[in-house]
Amino acid sequence: MKNILKDLKRRDHKRYLGGLDVFKYIGPGLLVTVGFIDPGNWASNFAAGSEFGYSLLWVVTLSTIMLIVLQHNVAHLGIVTGLCLSEAATKYTPKWVSRPILGTAVLASISTSLAEILGGAIALEMLFDIPIIWGAVLTTVFVVIMLFTNSYKKIERSIIAFVSVIGLSFIYELFLVKIDWPMAVEGWVTPAFPKGSMLIIMSVLGAVVMPHNLFLHSEVIQSHECNKQDDSSIRKVLKYELFDTLFSMIVGWAINSAMILLAAATFFKSGIQVEELQQAKSLLEPLLGNSAAVVFALALLMAGISSTITSGMAAGSIFAGIFGESYHIKDSHSQVGVILSLGIALLLIFFIGDPFKGLLISQMVLSIQLPFTVFLQVGLTSSRKVMGQYVNSKWSSFVLYAIAGIVTVLNIMLLISELS
Repeated sequence: MKNILKDLKRRDHKRYLGGLDVFKYIGPGLLVTVGFIDPGNWASNFAAGSEFGYSLLWVVTLSTIMLIVLQHNVAHLGIVTGLCLSEAATKYTPKWVSRPILGTAVLASISTSLAEILGGAIALEMLFDIPIIWGAVLTTVFVVIMLFTNSYKKIERSIIAFVSVIGLSFIYELFLVKIDWPMAVEGWVTPAFPKGSMLIIMSVLGAVVMPHNLFLHSEVIQSHECNKQDDSSIRKVLKYELFDTLFSMIVGWAINSAMILLAAATFFKSGIQVEELQQAKSLLEPLLGNSAAVVFALALLMAGISSTITSGMAAGSIFAGIFGESYHIKDSHSQVGVILSLGIALLLIFFIGDPFKGLLISQMVLSIQLPFTVFLQVGLTSSRKVMGQYVNSKWSSFVLYAIAGIVTVLNIMLLISELS
């Protein structure tokens, strides 16, 4: 007792995972999570749940594990070097390597923005019967205003709010349906390959790891002033970054799982296959009521807007990195990158007659570019010249290259299946 009283008087206790420290580092991971729950994922998840019930939930689990490893690794690059992936590629690789990869990454960001803007436009059509074209214009204008008038911190808080709305929307939806939880638990941990499911399995896996998210995470981690000079500070930041990544990816896992659960408990149970997001909303009305359909469309709108914001930021980061600059919306390089991505994507939408086909085409472009970005990242983080003492261990490099290989093969298979 005496020792306890004596200890209470001390003021030199070391803090371990203090609450304020945790909240200081939460944010970058949630911005990346937005890409994990973008409109492309919605289409894949509702197709998976409506056609195969709970049996493909394991795909979300596996893809989340792979995403955690890759995002944690690219965040290490940003923390240790003080450079985003694009800057590091420009600095440490020959121009004949970096320029083609980063050039195709800009094209991939345009493709990403196209899908995200389309998602917002589809949601506006669901809610207010606004034509897709005008919905795309409104979504783009709102996102440009957000990016060019708000500081990063304000955007980060907005994204967290959007993600919260999406999560709460699906919690509400799940309360309206009867979930077979034993079947769901089995689906999360037991790999299954129902007949005719490979295309959807590859779609879910392929839509999770997206090139722009890898560039984005290595960039936004800089906004928290994480690049420290001494070893103890760097290790402290790495610890909190892991917490942020784990927390954020688990949020993404939960939301993606909720989509499959909702589709399985409604559409699969009723023998209905969902092939378009508009179809999902219209089918929810007779099954769960008008309020559920409105909540669904509202959540999709939040996903479309927030993912468009992050794709614009990623494009600015990639383009600025080509010139050895970090992302800053007041910098001309970043501004050109954002305008190129959002502007060209919007322009392309004017020539797309079928929005759903537009989503498929955008995913195919990402599938082509993704392997180059993943192997570039792993090559940089496995280089002692780049990472110093924080270079990947041989075991880490093996795991990362294995994941890169798996993601590459799956995306190539997805591309082939879409073209055939």
